Amino acid sequence: MTTSMRQTGSIDAVPVIDIADLGSPRALQAIDLACREWGFFQATGHGIAAADIIELFDVASAFFAQPAEAKSRILRSGENPWGFFDKELTKNTRDWKEVYDYGPADGNLLIPQWPDGLPSFQTAVQRYYEDCERLAYRLLDAIARNLGIAGGHLANSFEGSHSSFLRLNYYPKCPPEIAAEPDNSPFGVNQHTDAGALTLLLQDQQPGLEVFCDGTWHLVEPMPDALVINIGDIVQVWSNDRYKAGLHRVITNPQRDRFSVPFFFNPSYSTNYEPLPTMVDADNPPRYRTINWGEFRALRTAGDYADYGDEIQITHYRI
Repeated sequence: MTTSMRQTGSIDAVPVIDIADLGSPRALQAIDLACREWGFFQATGHGIAAADIIELFDVASAFFAQPAEAKSRILRSGENPWGFFDKELTKNTRDWKEVYDYGPADGNLLIPQWPDGLPSFQTAVQRYYEDCERLAYRLLDAIARNLGIAGGHLANSFEGSHSSFLRLNYYPKCPPEIAAEPDNSPFGVNQHTDAGALTLLLQDQQPGLEVFCDGTWHLVEPMPDALVINIGDIVQVWSNDRYKAGLHRVITNPQRDRFSVPFFFNPSYSTNYEPLPTMVDADNPPRYRTINWGEFRALRTAGDYADYGDEIQITHYRI
């Protein structure tokens, strides 16, 4: 297994961890350190087939290359979040991107929408969703073990009806005259932490993701055959701030388009989460009150979809 970790007193780059043997002490220790210092790492040896990744990028490129009118036929809404959207906000600030979101149907309001004229799109998206789902459970088990609790305890909040979803991101070239504006230059995604438990990100070879650590923004250089993994707010709460959800953003590029595919691993909407008992003692009392994921996610979605008040953060639940 190879790892690239920061040295005492300096930071070079987000750690790179070979997770082919995810249960090994070396992998677990490397993940623990990455979650404490960065909230991010790049994972090699993840086991997702290269053919699945290639096909996914192919269908994503074909989808976003369509005219705006064609993409808007499957526009997502405040009631149904699955589909196309190009007006997303992050912390109430407009992002420079287009997205397509997919998640399973719930038999009620959540209904996947598929584009016409792209026959392999649905198969590629669903296959990659399943690839990420399997890997996310393995990563969740590793993080649970590092937090001193059985992996199955955390998995209980996900099995059967988790609210995870897959996103196709398209970051168009940002015209130089807009990118050069000193106070209004847009970001592909404005700085934020992810609300859920884990994010598994597939990047193309165009850099754009930046992670904030030790007072500095660090560009995450794309690596062939690697996924970028980051922990979200839920893991920070479970760990009682032992781990910090990584603050990150996406910068724009005036010369090239960029594609990325995050899988957001989120629990069932009925899940209540709070600091784990293994993370609490007399010297480390609970730092958060109990949070209901359905409530929290609904409030965050209101800030993403339209400018409905302040975007909710876990700091609102801090004791």
